[in-house]
Amino acid sequence: MGLLRDTATRRPWRRLALLLIGGGLLGAAAPVSEYQLKAVFLFNFAQFVEWPPAALPGDSAPFVIGVLGKDPFGADLDDIVRGETVNRHPLSVVRYQDVAEVRDCQILFIAASELPQLEGILAALRGRSILTVTDADSPAVRGVMIALIRQEKRIRLRIDLQATKASNLTISSKLLRPAEIVGSGS
Repeated sequence: MGLLRDTATRRPWRRLALLLIGGGLLGAAAPVSEYQLKAVFLFNFAQFVEWPPAALPGDSAPFVIGVLGKDPFGADLDDIVRGETVNRHPLSVVRYQDVAEVRDCQILFIAASELPQLEGILAALRGRSILTVTDADSPAVRGVMIALIRQEKRIRLRIDLQATKASNLTISSKLLRPAEIVGSGS
């Protein structure tokens, strides 16, 4: 099992390296976009977060990365997860227009278009083990578990430990080390 997880953990970083090298080799014609990088982050979160067994999909069901609201990724997120698995579950991307549509989802990216409804979205997800992620840098994102913040041409992580603990999720120290921690434990 350790070998399976180690191989699965290295593969996403290899994809990121290929994206960066490919973008560098092709020069300005094909730079790596901010949302290509954020798509890789979403994919990698599946490797560095532990869900309670009841929150994981059944035998052949996919591990779902959802996007709620106006999708900023386009095909990039689909391209990143195509053919990949998490603990033998195929990865799948599902787009939602309303939080009421969110059913069997493990990671949910909440688009900036949904910030005015954020309080209601988080209330609807309360008690469910769904990793919530956004890229909005605003005080209004309190309660979202991971914020992907752009600072000086880099993507930084802001992790709300209180929100992750409330949803029974455990985040690897490998993800916590480079992050800004908010909530309990800060």
